[in-house]
Amino acid sequence: AADSKREQFRQYLEKSGVLDVLTKVLVALYEEPEKPNSALDFLKHHLGASAPENPELEALRLELAEMKQKYEAVLEENKTLKSKV
Repeated sequence: AADSKREQFRQYLEKSGVLDVLTKVLVALYEEPEKPNSALDFLKHHLGASAPENPELEALRLELAEMKQKYEAVLEENKTLKSKV
């Protein structure tokens, strides 16, 4: 049963393209003439760069920018109100 689950999971990773992407990144790390200090950072960087942009991520970036603007406005309003007191 455990071997069957393992094989199903492997097939899932293969069908979804995960194995190909991981293999390519690991080969790139192997072929790197000067190995990076952090192999994990290398993997994160290359996996993040090869992944398609997530629309939800872009929406979150826009929301963050909007929240930063509102935060700055509140800070300015707070400063103004404090000076009036």
